[in-house]
Amino acid sequence: MNGNGKGHGSSVLLPKRFHAKVEIRWSDMDVFQHVNHARMVTLLEEARIPWLFEEGRPTSSLRSGCVLADLRVRYRGQLRHEDTPLDIAMWIEQLRAVDFTVGYEVRANGAAPDSPPAVLATTQLAAFDIDTQRLRRLTEPEREYLAGWMDK
Repeated sequence: MNGNGKGHGSSVLLPKRFHAKVEIRWSDMDVFQHVNHARMVTLLEEARIPWLFEEGRPTSSLRSGCVLADLRVRYRGQLRHEDTPLDIAMWIEQLRAVDFTVGYEVRANGAAPDSPPAVLATTQLAAFDIDTQRLRRLTEPEREYLAGWMDK
C-alpha cells in the first residue's frame, strides 16, 4: 500500500509514506495486555518486508545480505489486540553509501494518519555481502528506490 502524501481533511499535507497493515497476534500480548516490546520489533520487521524485500522491488537484492545495525523504539501509547491491524507507516530518514535508516510511525487501526503515533521507531540497515562477510555499497537502483521514500 503506497502512501503518497495525501491530505487528510482539507488542510493537512502528509509526507510520502509506505503503509503496511500488520495483524497483532494473541501471542504478541504480554501480561499487561498490550503488545510486548520484543513482539513490537517483530511487527516492525514484518511491516518492512513487503516494502523493501518483495520480489520486483529494486531493494529485493537486500534479502540475500542485509544486517540490522541499530534499533530505537519509543512508546507514546499502548497498543492492544483490539487495535489490529496496526497501520505502520515507513520512510527513509537517512541514506548513505552502505546503509540507510528507516523511520516508523505505528498507529492503531482506524487512527487518523495525522494523529499522534503510539510508537515511533528507527532501524539502521546496512547492505552486506554474505560471501565476503563485509558491508557492501548500495547499488544505484537500490539508492534511487530508497531516495524516493525520503522526506524532501
